[in-house]
Amino acid sequence: MARGLADMTARERTLSAIRTGLGVSGSDKIRASSAAERLKHHPSGTVPARAKGEIENLATLFADMLEGQAASLDWIAREEDVPEAVARYLRDLNLAARVRIGEDEMLSELPWKMAGALEIASGPAEPSDTTGITRAQVGAAETGTLFLTSGPDNPTTLNFLPETHIAVIRKSDIVGGYEDAWNRLRKSYGEGTLPRNVNLISGPSRTADIEQTMVMGAHGPRRLHVIVVG
Repeated sequence: MARGLADMTARERTLSAIRTGLGVSGSDKIRASSAAERLKHHPSGTVPARAKGEIENLATLFADMLEGQAASLDWIAREEDVPEAVARYLRDLNLAARVRIGEDEMLSELPWKMAGALEIASGPAEPSDTTGITRAQVGAAETGTLFLTSGPDNPTTLNFLPETHIAVIRKSDIVGGYEDAWNRLRKSYGEGTLPRNVNLISGPSRTADIEQTMVMGAHGPRRLHVIVVG
């Protein structure tokens, strides 16, 4: 027995309105089969020429795209150089020598004591935190976009609450297009088991909604600094 609109959830009402607009029903087996097949094989769309090439070219494009969106970058040779790179960045901008990280294995095992007076806190961001550090699982050179997954390893609050966000990414985790990035995440987490949130970030928070005046940090960090390792 069909239910009336009053008995439906908001999601069901929305989907019902879409079906009505398309002139289809939810019981169309051919459409359902086509959708299931597409979800199973993840076909790629048109990939821009700039998103193809060797890792060196992709890494350069990744950096250029990020810097074009008001982010800053630092290139270091080894993971153990990350603490000093973080301390140097904070020192150069006269920012507080205190950062917060999650439980990410790569970040938590770094030799933070080598960074001198840098204070390290762990867990989700708190209102008093000024700098959060996360590791990007993958980066898309196509648009200079970081793919940041949620969870205790890299709490989402670290991406948005502190005024300064530092993202660490391995050079080997830079790929060409979005399709490559999603495939990398599926391979890492398993089919159908992605984290609850995957945040795509290409620069610091900004808006020009009010009188077309650019304001940094309107909805999140006012600074994004990316450290590329390798």
